[in-house]
Amino acid sequence: MAVPTKLSTVRDMLLQRCPRCRIGGIFRYSIFRGFPKMNERCPVCDLRFDREPGYFLGAMYVSYGIGVVFVAVVAAILWYVTGWWITKDTIWAVVLFLPFAPTITLFARVLWIYLDQTIDPERRS
Repeated sequence: MAVPTKLSTVRDMLLQRCPRCRIGGIFRYSIFRGFPKMNERCPVCDLRFDREPGYFLGAMYVSYGIGVVFVAVVAAILWYVTGWWITKDTIWAVVLFLPFAPTITLFARVLWIYLDQTIDPERRS
C-alpha cells in the first residue's frame, strides 16, 4: 500500500473514508447530505470505528474547538462589518453556527478517528 500524502489525507477526511484502507466509508452516506448512520466497521478492511465505550468523547472536544473558532471568526467579521457591540455580534454568530452544528459534530468524529489511527493504529488481524 502506498503512503498517503497530506493532500490525499485531507481529501479522504472530507470524503469520510476509512483511515486505514482509504476506500470504505465511515458513514452510510455523506455527512454533508443529512444525518447518516455511522458504520460499525469499515465495509472494505473491517476496521472497527468505535473502539471502546466512550471512544468519541475526544471528538466532542474537537467539535467544541471547531465551534469556538467558527463563532469567534464570524463574530469578528460581523463586528468589523457592522460595528455592533461584541455581545450582539457573538449572539448572531452563535445563531449562524447552529445549522452547521450537526455536520461539525459528525465531522469531528472523522477527525478523531484519523487522529486515533495516526497515534495508535489498529492493525489488520
